Amino acid sequence: MTHEPWLVDPLGYLIGAERENDFFARIYEREALIVHHDARERFTGLISLDDIDRIVTTLDLREGQLALADAVNQVDASEYVDSGNFIDRGAVADRFRRGATIILNQAHQFDPALARLCRGLEYTFSAHVQTNIYLTPPNAQGFRTHYDNHDVFVIQVEGEKAWRLYDMPIEAPYRGEGFEPGRYETGALRQEFVLKPGDCAYVPRGMMHDAQTSGDKPSLHITVGLITRTWADLMLEAVSEAALRSPELRRSLPAGFAHAGFDRSKARTHLKDMARALADTVELDPALDLMVDTFIRSRAADNRGAVRDVAVIAASDRFKAQPRAPFRIAEDGDDIVVISPGGDLKFAPDQRAALERALNGTSFGIDDIKIDKADALISTLLAYGLISRT
Repeated sequence: MTHEPWLVDPLGYLIGAERENDFFARIYEREALIVHHDARERFTGLISLDDIDRIVTTLDLREGQLALADAVNQVDASEYVDSGNFIDRGAVADRFRRGATIILNQAHQFDPALARLCRGLEYTFSAHVQTNIYLTPPNAQGFRTHYDNHDVFVIQVEGEKAWRLYDMPIEAPYRGEGFEPGRYETGALRQEFVLKPGDCAYVPRGMMHDAQTSGDKPSLHITVGLITRTWADLMLEAVSEAALRSPELRRSLPAGFAHAGFDRSKARTHLKDMARALADTVELDPALDLMVDTFIRSRAADNRGAVRDVAVIAASDRFKAQPRAPFRIAEDGDDIVVISPGGDLKFAPDQRAALERALNGTSFGIDDIKIDKADALISTLLAYGLISRT
């Protein structure tokens, strides 16, 4: 792996470590943040114009992996997707030449450096993190004024892009609440700025914005999207968990509630009574534990080298927990379960102390894991990317 300074403190590298506390206290989900690092090479190594050229002109991309956008001359997918749903490379190059923006969706799925950046930010935010790549030719604009339904960090890699930020007509829209042209007014222009290589901007979901290439060179930027869970999600889980303990919540709605003449007065009173009772009995921990476990299981194992380096564990080998690998040690009946990316790992009860030793973040060797078949436990943790050789 090449040196990637952004992995030490991913968020701090994007916005500056000195801004992190203020970001979460005042800015996050509320207002934009523009950071001019004055370091053109800051994000060199994440992606480059040559990388985009290689991906577009040599890989057999399918519809959905690549898209084109042009705010002036709208592009239909039929113009660059063939009958087999593969991307027509020549059509993409031609439309790019004529002003269309090339978009590589979910680029972290085929670029290891971007995948590592995403994993680092996932640890910071406890959220799914994705990346899209935007390559816009000179004097062009990919999208008309719009808002996104997820927060984004914009990482400028090459070229320059002029941004305009407007009002926030809908605060913190739901993930499924996509932008609909004509539904909301753009509002007053609030901020204008140019991102140059090495710069970064944070734009909260719901804020109207547009951007156009500045200068005579193409603009290449990475959009990092945060797909977060909300308090509403947690409340729904908490109510579902409470219903397991409350027969009253599990009772049927009144017979005939769908009739046009149904009298709702008693139902309104009953709903408020149940809501008040729920406020006194609802529990955070079971619902939050479920959301934690769901998040961990949905991650991909960070197990680079697990196939290449598979070998017998030697007495001299040293290991250490992956610093940002998510996991939780839980119990399932008589078994100890390590909830981990890619699946749950079951162990015998007498292996718990060994697991805790292996995953506590300090270096260890096979002699430190004082159980029978310690090599098998270590091999399993290596396979799922929970530990790595040091």
